[in-house]
Amino acid sequence: MGELAVRVFAAKVTAGPPVLLLHGFAADGQRDWVATGMADALAATGRRVVVADLPGHGDSPAPDSPAHAGAGRIAEALVAVMDAGVFDVVGYSLGARIAWELPGAAPGRVRRAVLGGLSPFDPFTAVDVEALRRAVAGGGPPADPLTAMIADMVLAQGHRAAGLVTCVEGLRATPFEPGAWTGAEPPVFVAGQEDVVVAGIERIVGQVTGARLVTVAGDHFQALSGPGLREVVTTTLAP
Repeated sequence: MGELAVRVFAAKVTAGPPVLLLHGFAADGQRDWVATGMADALAATGRRVVVADLPGHGDSPAPDSPAHAGAGRIAEALVAVMDAGVFDVVGYSLGARIAWELPGAAPGRVRRAVLGGLSPFDPFTAVDVEALRRAVAGGGPPADPLTAMIADMVLAQGHRAAGLVTCVEGLRATPFEPGAWTGAEPPVFVAGQEDVVVAGIERIVGQVTGARLVTVAGDHFQALSGPGLREVVTTTLAP
């Protein structure tokens, strides 16, 4: 897997460690963090902001194989784009799931984390990868509703579609099974009031001593772009 694409937003006066922003599936850093104003909002507080495109997304190269698209391997690639030292992380949806792996990939380096739109159940484990590949190759929509929904998301990405299927296969092989959180501080979870994706997130929050759940307005997509998430992030990551 080649080096991940990143955008860096530098603050005029630096206050606090850098912040890594991780987007959702079939999105990219520009759409989730730049267009929503999150990157600029954090830079305005004095933070150096690193907006990364996950493998197969945005300007990052597609993974060479499913083995390079597992959650742990992606976390390792993300650590490689961060300068040595402590950093904070904000992840949304798939980005939150990958963020969970970062303390293990970078022991002692993850300070604070905001995990938004995190599903407590890994949807990729139920995807029919072969049917998804056939759909991307022009074989028609999968019969399984979940796989058909993922196919629509993937096909909407045009030339990135084949690489995203490889990502799905790699993520499916490394399902989300949250163990102990080993970051320096317990994470803050953020959920949209109408977001069905996060149903049951209280179970994950309850596994982490000191973690808290903040509810903001909107569904899965509205919560990402709304002011509630920005406020939680800037407040939580204040130096």
